[in-house]
Amino acid sequence: MSTVAIGDFFAAGIDHVSQGVTEVENNPVLNITIFAAFVAVTMFIVLRASRNNKSASDYYAGGRSFTGPQNGFAISGDYLSAASFLGICGAIAVNGYDGFLYSIGFLVAWLVALLIVAELMRNTGKFTMADVLSFRLKQRPVRMAAALSTLAVCFFYLLAQMAGAGGLVSLLMGIDGKIGQSLVIAVVGALMIVYVLVGGMKGTTWVQIVKAVLLILGAFAMTIWVLALNGFNLSTLLVSAVDNSSVGEAILAPGQKYGENPLDFISLALALVLGTAGLPHVLMRFYTVPSAKEARRSVVWAIWLIGAFYLFTLILGYGAAALVGADAIENAPGGVNSAAPLLALHLGGPLLMGFISAVAFATILAVVAGLAITAAASFAHDIYASVIKKGKVEDPDAEVKIARRTVIVIGAVAIIGGIGVQGQNIAFLVALAFAVAASANLPTIIYSLFWKRFTTRGAVWSIYGGLGSAMLLIAFSPVVSGSETAMIPGADFVLFPLSNPGIVSIPLGFILGWIASITDKTVESPELAAEMDVRAHTGFGAEEAVEH
Repeated sequence: MSTVAIGDFFAAGIDHVSQGVTEVENNPVLNITIFAAFVAVTMFIVLRASRNNKSASDYYAGGRSFTGPQNGFAISGDYLSAASFLGICGAIAVNGYDGFLYSIGFLVAWLVALLIVAELMRNTGKFTMADVLSFRLKQRPVRMAAALSTLAVCFFYLLAQMAGAGGLVSLLMGIDGKIGQSLVIAVVGALMIVYVLVGGMKGTTWVQIVKAVLLILGAFAMTIWVLALNGFNLSTLLVSAVDNSSVGEAILAPGQKYGENPLDFISLALALVLGTAGLPHVLMRFYTVPSAKEARRSVVWAIWLIGAFYLFTLILGYGAAALVGADAIENAPGGVNSAAPLLALHLGGPLLMGFISAVAFATILAVVAGLAITAAASFAHDIYASVIKKGKVEDPDAEVKIARRTVIVIGAVAIIGGIGVQGQNIAFLVALAFAVAASANLPTIIYSLFWKRFTTRGAVWSIYGGLGSAMLLIAFSPVVSGSETAMIPGADFVLFPLSNPGIVSIPLGFILGWIASITDKTVESPELAAEMDVRAHTGFGAEEAVEH
């Protein structure tokens, strides 16, 4: 069968769907049934996995029992968040070329993380990023700083996922209002708490694996469908997108979103490309494999899976622009984040929309669970066990109990924050998390792994300086006030003109770490520096506890 005939076949199957998705009837009962089935299946997986949670290693790192391919799928499941699916598809559908920059940035960022820091971090650490940063430095100040930075990054990332969940389920159920969406966000937060409390890292990992398989297969199927409707000709698809766009050919050219302020684009690019290497919940995934060899295998699997998915987003984004239209997307419940579900509704009707939306919801649940367990591990392992108890926790189960209580607090904070950022593009919100990670975490990670002259003071200055500057610049940026889409509508206290702080806060984090170290006369332990170097590059002793 020729490509044209295949395109005619698919087109014939959806003759009842016009260029406007408003003529396709959404089915909230069907949607919620599919959604409930997904929740039931994933909850069953979590309960099965929870039976073997007997120690801190089980709860934080899944007992280091996952193979390279399994962890590769789990990494892609953790990384391909709601921002990757909902936010980027929406950004491409509305802003075209400038929206696809998110796909490029997220993919290149992943390569930076994998090739520069991931394996070295895995060999040096035990459960958290702070294990690595404090390995050859003074434990308490570095662990406290790293833990606070981890909590801040997880908070921003959680905001994005919660905003996506509110918009997605609101679209599924036909809810269009702040109160209804707020209730949806509260339910998502409650489910997240249950997942992490019960399943720990094992349960979370299996949910991420299942979710990655479904998300990639669902995106692949929709990609083939969109291409088939256009005779498997990308040019035909792009022409259709131009014809259905209010800005015409501008949707194919740079500058639709960042043309007025190129510095904003440069700042975003820096945050995306450098941020992943500092994301604690992604780095924590490498502690779930038993050896450096399996860590490398998981890297290869993750690169292929993530790379393929981001190619799909280009087709899906322009497919939504061509078949749904930017106006219909922006006016739907959930705004720009509704592009992928609306495209599914246009292609396959309510059934496909329900399936794709349920997969996207499983995506959100898996990612928020991963973020929650990372934040909980950071507080319990780094702040409670290492700082408050000074490494002398008498009850082996006490640390895990503290982690579980922390999950409840994190869930409550995420719910409140998610309600506050409704309507924001979640790819954009994730970019803020990347900026904080690149500013506060990456400089200290790079210096700790590759610079023997790095000191405790350098680590503390770098983390707090990068974190503080990023948070301050975000607070006084157009993201929070002074614009139509600001988090605080009507307020205007903008002092920093860019939406992303990366162009200032990332170099500042590196500079502060360098200045503090070269002006510090303290000599850190050369023995520990040598041990860390050997462990990072060989994996020797990586399974031992990091105590000194």
